[in-house]
Amino acid sequence: MEETFFTCPTCWQRISMLLDTSVAHQRYIEDCEVCCNPIEIAYQVEHGEIVSFQAEAIP
Repeated sequence: MEETFFTCPTCWQRISMLLDTSVAHQRYIEDCEVCCNPIEIAYQVEHGEIVSFQAEAIP
């Protein structure tokens, strides 16, 4: 697991999430801990390190 910090695409607050680095690729929806709006999270892992991360608002 790795903690990743990013800015919510809806409320612009800095938040963090724990990402499972044992999985090569994940895409899922999680609510922002500040504004509760849904965020689509997508990331890729290579050799135990996050190489790509996206957090997008869901219209």
